[in-house]
Amino acid sequence: MKALKHLNTYFYKYRLRLIVGVLITIGAKIFALFTPKLIGEAITIISNRLNNSITDPVFRDQLTWSILMLVGAACLSGLLTFLMRQTIINVSRLIEYDLKNDIYSHYQKLSLRFYKSNRTGDLLNRITEDVSQVRSYAGPALMYTINTVTLFIVALIYMWNAAPKLTLYTIIPLPILSIIIYNISKTINLKSKIVQEYLSKLSTFSQETFSGISVIKSYVVEGKKHSAFQKLSDDSREKQINLSKVQALFFPSMILLIGCSNIIVTYVGGVQYINGEIEDIGTIAAFLIYVNMLTWPVATVGWVTSIVQQAEASQNRINEFLNRIPEITNPSETPFKLTGKIEFRNVSFTYPETGIKALDNVSFTLNPGETLAVLGKTGSGKSTLLELICRLYDTDSGEILIDDQPITTINLNALRSQMGFVPQDPFLFSESIKNNILFGKHDGTLEDVIQASKMADVHKNIEKFKAAYDTVLGERGITLSGGQKQRVSIARAVIGNPKMLLLDDCLSAVDTETEEIILGNLENLSEDKTTIIVGHRVSFAKNADIILVLDHGKTAEIGTHKSLYKQDGYYTELYNSQITQKEIS
Repeated sequence: MKALKHLNTYFYKYRLRLIVGVLITIGAKIFALFTPKLIGEAITIISNRLNNSITDPVFRDQLTWSILMLVGAACLSGLLTFLMRQTIINVSRLIEYDLKNDIYSHYQKLSLRFYKSNRTGDLLNRITEDVSQVRSYAGPALMYTINTVTLFIVALIYMWNAAPKLTLYTIIPLPILSIIIYNISKTINLKSKIVQEYLSKLSTFSQETFSGISVIKSYVVEGKKHSAFQKLSDDSREKQINLSKVQALFFPSMILLIGCSNIIVTYVGGVQYINGEIEDIGTIAAFLIYVNMLTWPVATVGWVTSIVQQAEASQNRINEFLNRIPEITNPSETPFKLTGKIEFRNVSFTYPETGIKALDNVSFTLNPGETLAVLGKTGSGKSTLLELICRLYDTDSGEILIDDQPITTINLNALRSQMGFVPQDPFLFSESIKNNILFGKHDGTLEDVIQASKMADVHKNIEKFKAAYDTVLGERGITLSGGQKQRVSIARAVIGNPKMLLLDDCLSAVDTETEEIILGNLENLSEDKTTIIVGHRVSFAKNADIILVLDHGKTAEIGTHKSLYKQDGYYTELYNSQITQKEIS
């Protein structure tokens, strides 16, 4: 139950509603337990009438009063039961709502390193299936537990007052029931955790399959993927069945034990009535009703235990992520106005997942308004450099300064909000093109969107769509071509007029003519902006203030176009090969 202690915060938040719900539940059960007593009294009245111990008028008055009391108690019990469900179940839904929001909020705080080591399907399963299991504990399990406890206490008090010895015989099976629950609950907990893990595997497999459906179809591996999914489904089904088999032991066992209690009540109660130890025959009838009224609550003990065990297993999985401390945190809420100076001082960084050293002792200084072009072969650390400037990761050694301040001391939200970042693999949301571009400026107008699109040379393409800027994109922007996705991403980056532009190989999918148009537009736009452009083509680099050439994470060359061209190194070789190819084409 340690994992479920996390829910105490939510229980405290809704404590008033829960207290009212508990009081209503107790009231509902008390009125419900009037029924056996009133039925017993009615049977005793009828029995006495048959024995001619009461007159007809008295008989009618007593019987009428008992029936009216019985109807009144039943109506009150029904009304309170309705209010009970409205109160406690509603609280469980509120807790579910809060828990999902807290998980989602925490997910967003975690760094990229977390997402690289966890699968999307598993993340989704924990915020859906696992939270649903926990909700059942906060609602139905809590409600039925209160029901059961109230029924037992009130019923045993009534029964003890009526016939103490018969009550003791009636509760003989209950300790046996407790032992069964204790032994099986451990197994349920273990099997529930396994079931949830397999649900995560199924979600992950399905998500990856749907996201990569074009690749699957291209390589004609639908059958192979279906077989893999079938095997995973079969394994999951087996785990579910194993759990169900254990859970199925509860109900037959408890019904058997309740049946034994009925036999005991009938036999022992009958003997006691014959011997005169019980005066009213209605007492035996009331006991039988009490025992059968306890059948469902006793049966739900197993069900509630199962819910609690499954909820604990799910909450354990949720807590694994909720207890994960974000590696990148906002160090300050102090307002920060970016001017655009960037300085790298002997910066090194290694990806912990792979152990690959992406940057090794890199240093440079970029003044406000200047442009830095970063070149290098694949895997040389170009994208990592931009990710460190956005502080998606922190350096292993060395220091990054923004406007002469260590980046780890600057208000992170303020810093990122003044940057325009276009990643190497542009991501577009399943929304309209307009809304995708407005991610860069939430209060922007359609005119702002159009202006940014023209800057990215994608306006004419968008106008050709039937719904133009209201065109809703498919998942990850699949509706658009690779070049269109890159240009929409550029529009999203420039619409907010950021002080710093970070462009990570964002023109790789466009032709050279379009590239020159966009670079010309960006050059005009970035006159007062600090700009870093990463790529493989030298066409964007020759006009940059500084050119940085990386090789296996180290600084191979750094300088201007003229100085690097004279060195007759990698830059010269790359420039000559690309210019020659361009002239030939």
